[in-house]
Amino acid sequence: MHADLILKNALVFQTFEQCFLKMDLAITGERFQTLSPVFPSADWTADRVVDCTGKYIVPGLIDIHMHVESSMTYPYAFSRWALTHGTTTVVSDPHEIANVFGLAGIEAFLEQTPVLDIFYGIPSCVPSTDVSMETSGGAITEAEVETLLANEKIVCLGEVMNFQALVSQEETLLRRIIALCRRRRPSLRLEGHCPAITGEDLSAFIAAGVDADHTQQTPESVVEKSRKGMFLELQAKSLTREVIAAMNDHHLWENAALVTDDVMPDKLLKGHLNENIKLAAANGMAMEQAIYCATWTPARRMGFTDRGIIAPGRLADFLILSDLDTFAIEAVYKRGRPYTGEEPSAENFRFPESFYHSIHCREAVAEDFVLRVPDHLTEVQANVMGCKTFGNATEHRVRTLPVRDGVVDWQGAGLNLVTVYERYGKTGGIAHALTEPGFTAPGAVATSWSHDSHNLLVSGNCVEDMIAAQREVVRRQGAYVCVRGGQVTAAGLPVGGILSDGPIEDLARELGAVRRAMEALGYDNNNVIMNLSTQSLLVSPELKVSERGLFLVKTQTRLPLLFWQDGEEGGIL
Repeated sequence: MHADLILKNALVFQTFEQCFLKMDLAITGERFQTLSPVFPSADWTADRVVDCTGKYIVPGLIDIHMHVESSMTYPYAFSRWALTHGTTTVVSDPHEIANVFGLAGIEAFLEQTPVLDIFYGIPSCVPSTDVSMETSGGAITEAEVETLLANEKIVCLGEVMNFQALVSQEETLLRRIIALCRRRRPSLRLEGHCPAITGEDLSAFIAAGVDADHTQQTPESVVEKSRKGMFLELQAKSLTREVIAAMNDHHLWENAALVTDDVMPDKLLKGHLNENIKLAAANGMAMEQAIYCATWTPARRMGFTDRGIIAPGRLADFLILSDLDTFAIEAVYKRGRPYTGEEPSAENFRFPESFYHSIHCREAVAEDFVLRVPDHLTEVQANVMGCKTFGNATEHRVRTLPVRDGVVDWQGAGLNLVTVYERYGKTGGIAHALTEPGFTAPGAVATSWSHDSHNLLVSGNCVEDMIAAQREVVRRQGAYVCVRGGQVTAAGLPVGGILSDGPIEDLARELGAVRRAMEALGYDNNNVIMNLSTQSLLVSPELKVSERGLFLVKTQTRLPLLFWQDGEEGGIL
């Protein structure tokens, strides 16, 4: 017998036993041909033989819930770094690029053919809520879904986020999209997004056909969701010692996969799904179990019958580890070939020219950040977004704010003002929110990378810096900008205001500088970039803002920013 490659004396991961056994592997073409405790040398020849004594062989990692756009880059560039870190297959929900460019944005991703296998979900909620609540650049309706269902790279319906539209008794667009998917592709997985949803609300969510969730979990939520038949996709912020203990105690690992969801470019250079494996192991999960949940359970969830396991006939996507305890990757093989970091199809790739001219927004002026109320008032009540130091959820709080000469003194109260500008040239809308705690130093941040509709968001406590930050985003046609005392730190995002098509190393360096500048202003969160950008995400608890106003997420109720005792509502919402 002849093979292209033989790996001898390797400790090979046994998926169904979740252990390692010493074996030889033979690979022909793109697939494993056979594996055996010992190959008789007379019976086998190979073009190449690699001695793997003392090394571990595991299947290539599979990430079934992530967004390429979260790395602020495009598929070719993402492929290079994900593969370097051992991820060989992903399922990406491209709803960020869809919110900016609609079907054209998705098709620009689909036409790219990186070495990494990138499958896609159909964005189910573009915009994430409704046009009465937010303005997006594109939209996904039944027509776009019909087109996408015919594409072989589509393997699921992307995360269903709009709870009210899902459980409504009316025939909403979301319910029509789900019905269409069921008719055309009955086996298509329906992915979900249901943070802080429990009890009968959770039952209604699952009964509508959406049976997976990737949002931040608690020990209680993983048990309840599993008991109700929901598949768990555990990102880093769910891999706490408490959550893993609950998973272990209730033997829930057959019902879970490790996923990344969002990996910023400066973080992507350091790791991808491999970092979640190490985090899970550090917090009490057996390493073999973590590998299982990053290879086999995600493959099974998405119906990938050709990967996720080292076995005859399966794709030869695998990693060679020099050390199991630290998950130290020595080599990555994709379809039987060692990955060298090259992306041959990426040469001369460029998005359509229109993708580089997508910010149609006026420049900020000082008056934009002044909250005026009737002159006779000495104080007002404000609905405030209470920010946390971990995760992206906010709390709905009510604060009493002083008024001086008809102007609300939000700065004196120690708050940040968040202002969202409609950036697509459709309505010219502008709305505000107040957040606490605010920056501890004077400054501002502005970005066109603001989930999910990606309107232009400004947050700060210094009007001059807020003006400068907003104008810099407009000037650059997309960026993440921090300004302190007039000093600008920026990461350019010229493609749709959400992506860079330059070297990811340069983007990572720029974004890392923005991150440090935000932290220097006193921004306190485990991921300041994502936390700020999701202050406009109307499907993430509890109180969020769009260019149309301030909304309670669960009920989709619009709240006034300011109100006072006689019941009269403030003039700026």
